[in-house]
Amino acid sequence: MIKCAGWLFVLFGAAHTLLALTMEGAARHAGEWFSGALWGEGFSDMSPANSALWLSLESFGPPLVLLGLVVLWLDGCGITPPPFIAWTLGILSLVDAVILITTPWPLLLLANILLLVGGRRAARRGNPESHADAMRVP
Repeated sequence: MIKCAGWLFVLFGAAHTLLALTMEGAARHAGEWFSGALWGEGFSDMSPANSALWLSLESFGPPLVLLGLVVLWLDGCGITPPPFIAWTLGILSLVDAVILITTPWPLLLLANILLLVGGRRAARRGNPESHADAMRVP
């Protein structure tokens, strides 16, 4: 279950980023991103290039990919990921559901549920490397 949750996080984050860059056309603003054109720009009067940046590379997508890879790495090391990851992302998923009902938030919520259930099952099995034990300094 934990591995499945990790892969769902990676898939969701990568899909969001890649679809924003390609189908939404955010990548066509890359020249402006790297030219310094956005340096003096604020959030209140966002240009299309700045909006495209925050939709793609500066969105939750890349960190979600990283988080999914960390969950997969922890699972591969036999360490149960801490439950605050699933609780925090689950709450954000529900907020997203209220604000933007047509987004694929159920997929992310499913990943969070799988992570929580997988963590509880690992704790019940007496996983020798629970998240608390893994954080202890020798």
